[in-house]
Amino acid sequence: MSLWMILPVSLPALTITGIWVVYAMALYNQHVCPVDNWLYNQSCEEELYLQSGPTLCCTLDNVPLISKCGTLPPESCFFSLICSTGSFMVMVIVLLRYAHVIEKHQNCVLNTASLSTGWICAAGLIMVGNFQVDYAKVLHYVGAGIAFPTGMLFVCLQSALTYRLAKTQGEYNVAHLRLGMTLLAFVALVLSGVFFCQESFVLQHASAIFEWVFCVIVMLFYGTFAFEFASISGDTMVVLARGGALGHAGREHKMDALGVHSQPENMAIL
Repeated sequence: MSLWMILPVSLPALTITGIWVVYAMALYNQHVCPVDNWLYNQSCEEELYLQSGPTLCCTLDNVPLISKCGTLPPESCFFSLICSTGSFMVMVIVLLRYAHVIEKHQNCVLNTASLSTGWICAAGLIMVGNFQVDYAKVLHYVGAGIAFPTGMLFVCLQSALTYRLAKTQGEYNVAHLRLGMTLLAFVALVLSGVFFCQESFVLQHASAIFEWVFCVIVMLFYGTFAFEFASISGDTMVVLARGGALGHAGREHKMDALGVHSQPENMAIL
């Protein structure tokens, strides 16, 4: 069992915990309203952070969207750190998954497309975390427009790839799990996007909740790569070192495992 399996488990543990800490900080500093608050007003006499008492006057500027929670300091600093660290981990996980598929099976369009979409998603996530929506709205929305669709596309491609490569019942069970998570993530993303465009206060709040659901599901999806990463070997690193092609040592290792021995090169020429 490889220690690399810790990496995909660490990603959801870090990011999910991190964004909830950001939410808790924003809630404590009264920069957003609670998730369980469904009452909003067109305007308030005082800004939310100046209010006191058990009942707060909330506007749409205080909807607890993930981006809104990470807009103002000090939580914005922590939000940027979480997004940047998470993006780096996503890039590493996606790259290792790409190499592992080549090592154990062979490269294919689904595998290459997953690598591309995963890295594009990571780039969008960096923009989301480092360009706060209230201060760099265009760049923030560009990042979100990149990260959310490509993140959804990545989990779709990986679900299809898992089914394509599955041979044992355990691998099919993982494929079923990923398919279920993909469907839930798709529904959450669609509802979040549709509700976000509405003027209704209730639907705007529902959009925020579905955004949280989508992000949590996608991060948990990355955590399922622990099943494959448990079998990462030195051959996986050989694939990376050789630019996506299984090296001669890796092929020999596979042939030995099958009981087939390669012939010397001079004999092969003959």
